[in-house]
Amino acid sequence: MTKIAILGANGRLGRVVAKAFIDAGFDVRAVTRTGKVPAELKGATAIAGDALDRQSLIRATQGVDIVFNGLNPIYTDWGKCLPMAENVMAACHANNALHLFPGTVYNYGSPMPQVISEETPFHPTTEKGRIRCAMEELFRREADVGRVRTILLRAGDFFGGTGSGSWFDLVVAAKMSKGTYTAPGPADLVHEWAYLPDFAAAFVGLARNLDKLGFYEAINFPGHAVTDLDIKAAAEKALGHKLKLSFMPWWVLRAGSPFVAMWREIVSMSYLRFEAHRLVSARLEEVIGEIQHTPLDRAVAEAMQDIGIAVAPSRQAA
Repeated sequence: MTKIAILGANGRLGRVVAKAFIDAGFDVRAVTRTGKVPAELKGATAIAGDALDRQSLIRATQGVDIVFNGLNPIYTDWGKCLPMAENVMAACHANNALHLFPGTVYNYGSPMPQVISEETPFHPTTEKGRIRCAMEELFRREADVGRVRTILLRAGDFFGGTGSGSWFDLVVAAKMSKGTYTAPGPADLVHEWAYLPDFAAAFVGLARNLDKLGFYEAINFPGHAVTDLDIKAAAEKALGHKLKLSFMPWWVLRAGSPFVAMWREIVSMSYLRFEAHRLVSARLEEVIGEIQHTPLDRAVAEAMQDIGIAVAPSRQAA
């Protein structure tokens, strides 16, 4: 049985990916700082490992075949990203493990290309974009010298799954229980979203088809390239009633950003909410076959339920 370590198993992405690999029959090791994992990850082996402590991470991943790197510090702690990435590379090399990594669209900077393929060049214009590019350069160097094999799957903004910290739960759905949909940008702008159960299923598909992949691959995950009007309509269908449309008060964050570190970090990435973009890929389907793509209405209804928003009985997830 293939053994996989999920780094960041307490996070929103880590939980969903770990559950997908458990359901797919993999031997899952859920690695967290505390060694404790959510009840929903029944079937995984919980183990403590500190991503900022190289030897701790090497021990936590000992004997695994694959390491899924779900580590994602909060926006104000992104200075930790590259040291963590270096430790993950050391752990993968020490254990001869393949590295699975979720990429972002931060690498492309502003102005955003409206259509992003695997061949679209990077042009980072923010510190977070530059950090992401540096991480990917590290992964490629490790692959080029034959030390660590990396398969990267690039996605847009996450929605779905339990936990907090996504644009969907913090902004879009924050006032739905009060009858309001909050758009983070122009309501008719196309934005790339990744429904996490679909994204996790794609990682399982890649892990099952490693023979079709090179020693380093960066592949796009085409999720839901939709507008806020599309998501609002899906939410209204789930709730069984209309929602008032409001907009995120960016002027408040911009005014306060010199004084509030988190607001400053959010404002630095605000271009993503005002520049249309979508991910496309021919490579992913070539490798894994049919890509799981939950219809938007169902995905939004399930994502709402995941964060505790009651939906109409006819829209409840099975």
